[in-house]
Amino acid sequence: MQIDKLRGRELDQLFNAILSLKDLDECYRFFDDLCTINEIQSLAQRLEVARMLQEGNTYHKIETETGASTATISRVKRCLNYGNDAYTMALQRIEVSE
Repeated sequence: MQIDKLRGRELDQLFNAILSLKDLDECYRFFDDLCTINEIQSLAQRLEVARMLQEGNTYHKIETETGASTATISRVKRCLNYGNDAYTMALQRIEVSE
């Protein structure tokens, strides 16, 4: 599993920091300090691409609605098909909480 190559003290610290955030406001504040606006928007875009792919939308529709490149859409699709099921897990959890 490729994720095992990532594991380490610094990433554990980052993920524990994210898990410690209590609400959306804290998330906005933390990510605003941690990332550029473009990086945050790219992460959000990928999640939206994953949601749209799961709904069966075409690349053209996804590209038009999100502004994502076909390369980004393909990468997300590859993760959905062959990844760790994390997009699916996260999307199912936020679907339940909304």
